[in-house]
Amino acid sequence: MANTNYPSASNPTDSNTPSSAGGGRNLIIGLLIAALLGTWGYMLWDKSSRSGSNSGTPDALQSETAMSEIDSLKQMFILAEMRLDSITGANNNLQGEKTALQKEIDQKKAEISKILTDKNATAADLKKARQLIGELNGQIGRLEAEVTRLKGENQELRARTAHLTNEKEVLTQNLAIRTSENEELANAVDIASTLSASGMSITPVHEKKNGKEKETSFARRVDKLKISFNIENRITTSGPADLYVIVTDPSGKIIQNPELGSGAMTTRQDGDRNFTAKVPVEYETGTRKGVSFPIKSDEGFKPGDYKIEVYHNGFKIGEGIRSLRKGLFG
Repeated sequence: MANTNYPSASNPTDSNTPSSAGGGRNLIIGLLIAALLGTWGYMLWDKSSRSGSNSGTPDALQSETAMSEIDSLKQMFILAEMRLDSITGANNNLQGEKTALQKEIDQKKAEISKILTDKNATAADLKKARQLIGELNGQIGRLEAEVTRLKGENQELRARTAHLTNEKEVLTQNLAIRTSENEELANAVDIASTLSASGMSITPVHEKKNGKEKETSFARRVDKLKISFNIENRITTSGPADLYVIVTDPSGKIIQNPELGSGAMTTRQDGDRNFTAKVPVEYETGTRKGVSFPIKSDEGFKPGDYKIEVYHNGFKIGEGIRSLRKGLFG
């Protein structure tokens, strides 16, 4: 019995045992009980028979009685051990630190075993052994109740764990759905918050020496292109917004000027593109705001069509074309 496994609530997953094993063990215990009862009956009959015949000496009778008592106690002890083993051996996976009750049982077993293996055990010793076996059976009963309670707790814990696992799976699925929906909603809001441009005008301007400006359509006299348009959106949050302006000259080249903050950007529909100017604006939700800014070119302006495109939030929100004429003298 030194290697007996003791029950513990540390592993609730394997507390059940096959019914056939439990039934077989119970059958064996039942047979041993029947054999023990038969042995006791025989000893009582034999003792009565011997007393009636007056055979044997008193010492011999006392010795035989003591031996019969030891045999009876040994069988009782074996039955108690098997009963204990039916609790612990059938629950090999309910292991852990031994409880105070289990330690008491071990001590009681050791004390009983010591008496029953003592060849010089007295009648008082055997009486004590019988009392200890009774106490041992009582402790085993308490241990049986404890194992039953632990099994019930383990079954309840497994049921709760399964329920919580199922709830977690449902919550995880719902969270994934909500996350996807939120991402789609955020994306829709982001797209919907893109400003729209309208009323675009492109005015070629000649700057006089006195600082006054005059509109002209002759390319060689143009000093700058004055671009104007309106922006608006009903859901865009009030605050700063960046507009990106692309000006393409008649040869298909994008005008770039370091003074205008020219650079490159990534659009949502047209891939990566160079832009001519980055125009910051302050926008107020639900209002129409006029935007106006000049475009200058270090290389001057040539006759032909100039294409202006305006981007916000990665989308093209407006465009226009302005033609510059060739002068009479070139």
